[in-house]
Amino acid sequence: MNNQVAGAVGAGLTPRETATLRESLEEQRRFRLDQLREFARARPERHTAARAAVDTRLSASARMVLADVEDALERMDQGRYGRCLRCDRPIPFHLLEIVPQTRYCVPCRPAGEARR
Repeated sequence: MNNQVAGAVGAGLTPRETATLRESLEEQRRFRLDQLREFARARPERHTAARAAVDTRLSASARMVLADVEDALERMDQGRYGRCLRCDRPIPFHLLEIVPQTRYCVPCRPAGEARR
C-alpha cells in the first residue's frame, strides 16, 4: 500500500474516494496553470487601467488557489491528506469533494483560516 492510499484510508477515505479527489485536484491544477499562462500572454497595451487591475487580482487569486492545490497534492503524496491540519481529525469526504484542497475540519476552520 503506497503512502497516498495509506494516508487516505487513515483519514477515513477509500482508495476510490482518494482517486476521485486526486483527479479533481489535478484538474484544478491544470486549469490554474492554463489560466496563469493566459494572464502572462495578455497584452497590457490593449487593456484599460481598470482591466489591468482586475487581471492582476485574478492572477494573484489563481496563484493562491494553485498553491493550495499543490499543497493538497503534496499532503496526499505524503499520506497526510484528508486530516485537519489543526486537530488531526479526518475531514469528511463530502467536504473534500466540495473543496478538495481544504486544510481544516469544520470546527477548526475559523481558527485555522484566521492564522493564514
